[in-house]
Formats: sequence, C-alpha cells, structure tokens
Amino acid sequence: MAANFTELASFTWSIADLLRGDYRQSDYGKVILPFTLLRRMDCVLEATKPAVLKEVEAREDQGIEQ
Repeated sequence: MAANFTELASFTWSIADLLRGDYRQSDYGKVILPFTLLRRMDCVLEATKPAVLKEVEAREDQGIEQ
C-alpha cells in the first residue's frame, strides 16, 4: 500500500509541476482548490448522476428550461 501511495503522490506532484508552468505561483492555489472541490463533488454525486440526468431530460421534454 505504501508503494501505491508513493506512486500516486508522485503522479499528483508531477501534474502540479506541469501546472506551475502555466500559472503564477500566487494564482496556483486559486486554480487547484476549485478543481479539487469539483472533482470531489463529482465523486460524491456519482451514484445519483443517472437519476439527475433522467430528471433533466424529463423537464426538458416538458419545456422547462434549466
């Protein structure tokens, strides 16, 4: 498990190093935190996504806009 964690941490930091080239150091936190939050919400809500998409489709069929 430790080796897997180390690989994951290394992969994460390699992505962070790539992003640092595109963003100023002061803006880095402003970018990473929102994307981390969005990804976490995506994971938490994954189980309900099909039901939500079905509801959206039903409302569109009724002419209700989002």
